Amino acid sequence: MRTQIGIVGAGPAGMFLALLLRSLGIECVVIEQRDREYVEGRVRAGVLEQNTVELMRYLGVGERVAREGLVHRGTNLAIDGKLFHVDLAALTGGKTVTVYGQQEVMRDLYDDASERDIAIVWNAEGVSLSGIESERPTIDFRHHDAAKRIDCDYIVGCDGFHGVCRKTIPSALLKVFERVYAFGWLGILAEVPPADPELIYANHERGFALASMRSTMRSRYYIQCAQDEDPAQWPDERFWDELCLRLGPEIGAKVTRGPSFEKSVAPLRSFVSEPMRWGRLFLAGDATHIVPPTGAKGVNLAVADVRILGAAFAQYYKQGSSQGIDNYSRRALERVWNAERFSWWFTSITHRFPDMDAFARRLQIAELNYIQGSRAAQQVLAENYVGLPLEVDFR
Repeated sequence: MRTQIGIVGAGPAGMFLALLLRSLGIECVVIEQRDREYVEGRVRAGVLEQNTVELMRYLGVGERVAREGLVHRGTNLAIDGKLFHVDLAALTGGKTVTVYGQQEVMRDLYDDASERDIAIVWNAEGVSLSGIESERPTIDFRHHDAAKRIDCDYIVGCDGFHGVCRKTIPSALLKVFERVYAFGWLGILAEVPPADPELIYANHERGFALASMRSTMRSRYYIQCAQDEDPAQWPDERFWDELCLRLGPEIGAKVTRGPSFEKSVAPLRSFVSEPMRWGRLFLAGDATHIVPPTGAKGVNLAVADVRILGAAFAQYYKQGSSQGIDNYSRRALERVWNAERFSWWFTSITHRFPDMDAFARRLQIAELNYIQGSRAAQQVLAENYVGLPLEVDFR
């Protein structure tokens, strides 16, 4: 098989890139080790930056998110149960975020890819890359017990943290930066209306809590927990009690309780690998960076990679210039580190850390109080939360 761009991984980065390349008239094939049901069913983030929604609209997959997504013009912070509102739209010239589950995003992308006959090879086994520093890199794998090979101009690794693509880069050339947090998020999904029309990030002396949603009748709640917490030790009643305690009596009184249908622990980590390109291999999404879920940057950062890379490939194939692909790693990493900084900062002011003493706790509260009383501080938060500007040209 021969194609221009071989994409390893059919998650958000891989599928956004495949649809973008198809819209630009660039050939691609997507290789995925799992099946569609598995990838589409993974419970992930649900807050989309305006940049992400705009790309969905550009690609022609924005109809359902426009109809069903919940547009939020603001968000809330809570300090020991006392709520204050951050007006995102007013602070950023009208920018908003949209609550729309990643599972729904993937469904939209897959349905459209099927309509456009984009080639996706599901259940690919033993994926390996070769010839990365040559003019014809290849992807080798097994499918239905038969050996397969795809010859490419370029390969893009969108296969996540545990994938093979990043591991293909020689260790001597790869720099890894990582911070693993000593806690996680215990989250549940329940068919109940949300406690508030907008998200609530709560800092309580017992730990962080987040009141979120997937729709007007489906809520997503989290509480900070130990990294190795066993969800089985948290029956619904215990979870609801702890959540309401951390949200505070005023907010807790608005929480509608109900049976959960999903319960899991998400670890928190920050991870970046550099560079994001080696030879004819590019990395995008979780294959090269991970952020804590605080601040909702994960899928949005993957989409930013795709926009930069898509514009670079368009420049290469339409204008014959390699400037975009040569600058991809540098340009993408600038945005990655901005997102890492914001996610780290937002995590640091909302969570309880194991070594946090009374002095550190007072500083944390002082930081939150300062944000509450300062429009300038709220504007910095809002600009990062809705997504920093990203100008690209797909012509």
